Amino acid sequence: MAMIRSLRRKFSISAPRLSVRPHVPWYVRWAIVLPILALFGLLVWWAYNSGLEFAGFHRGQTEKELTELRERVHYLESENASQANQIAAYERQGQIEQASTQGIEAQLRSLNDENARLKEDLLFFQNLPLTGAREAELSIHRLKIEPDSLPGEYLCRMLLVQSVQQRGKAFQGNMQLVVNGEQDGRKVVLQFPQEDSPSDVAGYQLSFKYYQRVDKGFKLPPEMKVESVQVRVFEKGMQEPKVQQTVNLPS
Repeated sequence: MAMIRSLRRKFSISAPRLSVRPHVPWYVRWAIVLPILALFGLLVWWAYNSGLEFAGFHRGQTEKELTELRERVHYLESENASQANQIAAYERQGQIEQASTQGIEAQLRSLNDENARLKEDLLFFQNLPLTGAREAELSIHRLKIEPDSLPGEYLCRMLLVQSVQQRGKAFQGNMQLVVNGEQDGRKVVLQFPQEDSPSDVAGYQLSFKYYQRVDKGFKLPPEMKVESVQVRVFEKGMQEPKVQQTVNLPS
């Protein structure tokens, strides 16, 4: 019975109403929705821009100012690079001029020293007939042993002169330095040139007819204390020195 009543309610007049709707394709729905969304977006954008302009912000003017600022930055960067290159060129030029000035000053000092030595030589030769050594065949004059610029380096300066009788004959020979000193609490004797160095031996050769000025440097251990330096001058082929002289250095 219950089943019969249920079937009656389902198919009788009191049954639920049915609604029939037409089917709408998806592209038709999107064709309707998209314009609405686009219109809504335009309204939002317009409202946003209107709000910015109302607040005093103008997009077109701002973009123009940004473009001008970018161009200004680019110009300043180019100008900065140009100035840096110019400064570097000035620095190089200054270094070159400084090096040139230092070279000229060094040449002037050297010329002044040479001029002073030439004056000494001239004065010496002007007074040569009055010296007691004029009778010697070979004599050493103005012998000096001076410290050089670096520790342990010394400079030997002297003037070798032949007598009047010997000046027509060229002197051929060599010189030798014998250094006496103290190192590490013991006596030390060093000889220059060193025989095991042919180039060093060649630097001590002598050859002159009238006179020869000698400026010879030698190097000692920095910790060595020099007491005296003896200069020996040998004529070619002779075993005994033709002339020798010793200089005592102050302690």
